[in-house]
This record gives sequence, C-alpha cells and structure tokens, in this order.
Amino acid sequence: MERSLETVALFSLKLTYESEDQSPILRDDPVMADYQREVFSLLVRQLDINAVKLKVGQCLDMALTALGGAETVMGRELQKLSSEVRNAPTLELMHPALLPLKDYLKAVQ
Repeated sequence: MERSLETVALFSLKLTYESEDQSPILRDDPVMADYQREVFSLLVRQLDINAVKLKVGQCLDMALTALGGAETVMGRELQKLSSEVRNAPTLELMHPALLPLKDYLKAVQ
C-alpha cells in the first residue's frame, strides 16, 4: 500500500511541478520529502488514516489545479477517482481505490 501512496503522490507532483524543459521529478527529489514511502509506511503502521488522507489529499489538490480545476473533464475524473480514496473508512479499503487513481495520474502526466 505504501508504494501505491508514494506513486500517487509522485504522479501528482509531476503534474504540478514538472515541465518539458526541466529534469524529471524522481522519488528521491526534495519535493517528495514529505511523500516518500517511508513516511507513508510510518503512518500506515500507526493506522493513522487521517494523516494518510491529509498527505494524499494535498497532492491530489495540487494535481487538480494542474489539470485546470474541477470544471475540466480531466479534473472531474480526478475528483471522481480521488473521492473513493478520501472517503475510505479504513486503510484496507483505501488500497483498492488507490490503484485506478494511480493509473489515471500516470496516464495524464
């Protein structure tokens, strides 16, 4: 699950910060410091679903802005997919919702 969380964060931040004339954002990039797998692992081990949702939500909010907001087709799709993650009552139920979200962010970046 931690890998999926990190990947969602990475693709969200790529949408937000990466441009064609810059080197790509990688997992060890400083912008990923608060969103690395180890950070998510600690939160998952602590069963802190609210902190996980907060961290993922921050990235998804940035990605939504990068996609032009909630009024665009891509923004509406991102909101639809991210709502399942944001509304998951447990970490176990959050994990399956991360997979289509991760795939969508990868496709649009």
